[in-house]
Amino acid sequence: MRFRVRNAAHVFERLGLAMAGAACGLFVGAYVGSAIPSLTTQGFLILMMLLGGVGFYLGIDTPQMPFDDAHSAIDAAELLSSAGTLCATLAALASVAVIVLRLDPHNALTWLVLIGWIAGVAMQIVAGAKARMRK
Repeated sequence: MRFRVRNAAHVFERLGLAMAGAACGLFVGAYVGSAIPSLTTQGFLILMMLLGGVGFYLGIDTPQMPFDDAHSAIDAAELLSSAGTLCATLAALASVAVIVLRLDPHNALTWLVLIGWIAGVAMQIVAGAKARMRK
């Protein structure tokens, strides 16, 4: 019974992280879409939300490297996951700040946020896949 409850709690946690990633993607999509007219579509918003949901689901809670391997090598999945989470959440924070504070930043910030978001969630997805492929 404890095993089932523990597994259910783990699934709930991962789903919560996926929803947080989707919310971050929504903010990034809303900001970038409002600043770049060609990206002002519902499809773009959905894509940003899907990338965030998948990235945060796979990348934030990666399985750790086995103990005997941990002393001899750098855990690339853990490093990618943490760097990706930092990039993605920083992009989301900048997006929220621009939206809430009604700022009018330079177009360079918009592109930096978009690139930071895509790079961050890509790192999370790769890290999650790499960590789950270990034996």
